[in-house]
Amino acid sequence: MEAKRVCFPLALIYRKDRYLKFMKTVGFIGGYDKLDLMLYAARILTLANKKVLLIDTTLMQKTKYVVPTISPTNSYVTEFEGFDVAVGFKSMEMIKNYLGVEKLDYDIAILDIDSPDIATNFEIEKNYKNCFVTAFDVYSLKRGTEVLSIFKKPVKLIKVLFSKNLLKEENEYLDYLTLGYKIAWDKEIISFPIELGNYSVAVINQVISRIKMKKLSDHYKNSLVYLMAYVFDEDLSTGEIKKIMKSIERE
Repeated sequence: MEAKRVCFPLALIYRKDRYLKFMKTVGFIGGYDKLDLMLYAARILTLANKKVLLIDTTLMQKTKYVVPTISPTNSYVTEFEGFDVAVGFKSMEMIKNYLGVEKLDYDIAILDIDSPDIATNFEIEKNYKNCFVTAFDVYSLKRGTEVLSIFKKPVKLIKVLFSKNLLKEENEYLDYLTLGYKIAWDKEIISFPIELGNYSVAVINQVISRIKMKKLSDHYKNSLVYLMAYVFDEDLSTGEIKKIMKSIERE
């Protein structure tokens, strides 16, 4: 007797791992202060119904002073504006051990990294995407490029450059500093303005312990939209990002 053929809905057999949850990790690398930018990104992702973990691995650990928590210790995870913030951990395994889990239950983790050792511990070359964030002061450039020196194989990086008016010579100087490094610069460059007004917004946000965007400059907001759409292209459309940012501005 001929065996009966059993048919399954296409949605169930298209990919057997389709329903498994994989956490994307995105690195924000460099010696420049990236925290405000990352807080904006985490808030947007959260309002897009993503479960987000922001990991501050930096030596300064600015997050410990900016993000409110009841009883800060050397390392901890706290909730802020709908997403989780991890401070003081030197590897993903340390975060898992702290939470008592074998697998982190987040859609996206964004890492703030400014040292070679921590970059190695977090294996950032395996990230979904990596952004190199810098201004053009000597400290930011030298500390940031120090992190890039660890790569043994070519790693693709997106330039996120802060400048009053980004000059061709500034970008060329960054290329010069990283000659011989195992990095492959993405064709796109995302530039943010250094403006006193945007800094003032960040300071006010710290005082009120909220993430507001209403008084950011149009240039900054447009760059933020482009960054989010380009880096998180599989998760957010440009239209969704603009709607979310408008809703944050109305709060």
